[in-house]
Amino acid sequence: MSVQDSMAASVRRIASAASATASPTTERERRRRRIAILCLPFFVVATVAGFVPLAMLVRISLADDTVWMEGWSLAAWRTLATDPTYLRVAWNTLWFVGLATVVSVTLGVAIAHALEKYDLPFERAVVAAVSFPIALPGIIVAILIIAMLGRQGMVTNAIATVTGTSEHDLASATAITGLFLGYVYSLVPRATMVLRGTYAEINTQAEEAARSLGASRWETFYHVTLPEIRPGIAAAAILTFRSGLAIFGTVLILQSHRVVTLQIHRERSVGTYAPDVAAAIGLVYVVVIVAVTFLGLRFVRADTVEI
Repeated sequence: MSVQDSMAASVRRIASAASATASPTTERERRRRRIAILCLPFFVVATVAGFVPLAMLVRISLADDTVWMEGWSLAAWRTLATDPTYLRVAWNTLWFVGLATVVSVTLGVAIAHALEKYDLPFERAVVAAVSFPIALPGIIVAILIIAMLGRQGMVTNAIATVTGTSEHDLASATAITGLFLGYVYSLVPRATMVLRGTYAEINTQAEEAARSLGASRWETFYHVTLPEIRPGIAAAAILTFRSGLAIFGTVLILQSHRVVTLQIHRERSVGTYAPDVAAAIGLVYVVVIVAVTFLGLRFVRADTVEI
């Protein structure tokens, strides 16, 4: 079959499906129409808030004149491919967000395990404290880090008093350490909330059987619990990694590490205005997020877990 015949067959199938959806004659076709109607608001929102902006980004990244959107040029993409500054920013973003994701998910597993497996005192207060950072904008998180680890920060002053070291030498709010803590502080509750839902689906009988056969708590967790929560860990990693890539307010205040979101802001600022490069970075950013999501979803399905 030629390419033209294949395309024609595809068009006929689409037309037939659309006709059956519009005028169903069987129960299966009526069910498809109900699903299509229920999905219609999503597709409208996706088109307005997703596909149209992405199309505009493509046009801006390829425009020769970004003011009047005239002409075509690959200059922005050549800049991304050849300028080592952007390659360094991409690498900084990947390793920094990846490390923050690993730490956040690890802490999320520990916190979710403690909340679900033990009767903790003041459990509601603990849950509220863990989930509280979700409601905080990134700028507020940055201010909290400065209040704790800045030159006049509470932790900085306390350590300086005990050790006799200068506050200026101890301050780390605007160092990469402070930014990393800000990321982890924002990402841990997201990982924890996802993992708590996963723990609710654990087969507790398998854990009890392992303990009755003489397995220690650690052996039970490693050989029984961990394989069962693996889909939740994958889901939490996807969520935290995507959220980490999108953090802007925190990195804008604590500018100690050049990452993609800060670089896009720079390209949109007066004096370094390059909207075509910013659009190209945004498109690469979207592609990376979608690729990571689909790659991670391979490990989310519960039926892929072997115990």
